[in-house]
Amino acid sequence: MCGQSMKRVDKQSSPLERYTLTLTGLAVLGLLLAAANLRGGLVVFSPLVMEVREALSLSASAFGMLTTLPLICFAVISILVPLMTRFFSSITLVVFGLLIIALGVMLRLVASYPVVILGTLLLGSAIALLNVLIPVLVKVFFPGRVGLMTGLYSIMLSLGAGMGLYLAVPMMNHFNHWHYPVLVWALLPLVTSLIWLPLLKLRGDVKPVTGARVTLWKNPTAWAVTFYMGLQSFYFYAIVTWLPKILMESGLDPFQAGTATAMINLVSIPFNLFVPILAARMRQQQPLVVLIFLLSFSGLAGLWWAPQQAPMLWASLIGMGAGGSLSLALSFFILRTRDGVQATALSAMAQSLGYLLASSGPVTLALVHDLSGHWLSALLLLMLLQIFQLAFGWKAASAVQVKPDTNIHSTDRTV
Repeated sequence: MCGQSMKRVDKQSSPLERYTLTLTGLAVLGLLLAAANLRGGLVVFSPLVMEVREALSLSASAFGMLTTLPLICFAVISILVPLMTRFFSSITLVVFGLLIIALGVMLRLVASYPVVILGTLLLGSAIALLNVLIPVLVKVFFPGRVGLMTGLYSIMLSLGAGMGLYLAVPMMNHFNHWHYPVLVWALLPLVTSLIWLPLLKLRGDVKPVTGARVTLWKNPTAWAVTFYMGLQSFYFYAIVTWLPKILMESGLDPFQAGTATAMINLVSIPFNLFVPILAARMRQQQPLVVLIFLLSFSGLAGLWWAPQQAPMLWASLIGMGAGGSLSLALSFFILRTRDGVQATALSAMAQSLGYLLASSGPVTLALVHDLSGHWLSALLLLMLLQIFQLAFGWKAASAVQVKPDTNIHSTDRTV
């Protein structure tokens, strides 16, 4: 059935077909740059933690709120996106979201903790909006190239996060102030919004695929995709937060621990690209689910068994699994749905509940560590959750599409 569904996807027309290659190029560039904006403005604070805490006179727990609040925003705002698309086109919402990202980052430069909190809430909310919409627009703009475009989108997510992390300290040292590396992530969304402005002409060129609202809360496939998304996010945020600490407590110095952690983003890039391409070509994606499980589980098991022996190998396996599982989860939003309306509903459901689960990851791992007195129990918990992720992924990878409940007719918009 999935093979048939993929044929239907390929036959869908793109709103770009009526226009020149220039507009298609802008759509590609706009989607990729939008993806680059979805992590950098958040993670750039992490390498600057000492400078930010000193400038704002923050305790460790107060600073921790700046990393926890965005995940909560992801959970709350994502579920509201389908409602927003009934009143505004998706492209209009993307432009609006980019402008709010710029505003949120600018507010995080103000030397006032309440203002920084407000900026963080705006930033997290705008990113949640784009998190849901960008995979859907990949399906709408490029129905015949969903694997390639989802892969490129995933790469840009990783590159955006990588640039935010790796350029922060060099830029701060060069310009002698921590504001400069943060300012980059206020300017980039403004530039990106200019690229999206010509795409506003597409708002009236796509007829709604369906005139009915959809709900997926009773659909088992939708729940499988949601839990797969949530567990892979829980795994990623928990391990990235605590891996340096785990490695340092095992005897590695801070440089070695930091280098191993950096490997997670680096090695994930080829998996970000190739997993969606392979997923789009497969009738069922269970082989990819199993491969990703084996990579992640092996990395965690090695970290549990002998963290000092091969930390770079364990971190690389963890990164491969994390990159592959994120890309596959994003692919499910497209492969398990028939049209843009269904894709929006599934993306919103999976990302809302998924990030709500993810927001508890770092705290849960810390709690298990504190109760047990070591990291072994925390790593065992992650390995157990990998088994659950495998089970949900197996169901999500079945060759079926979601069958939403439909209710009253409305003026849903695809673009």
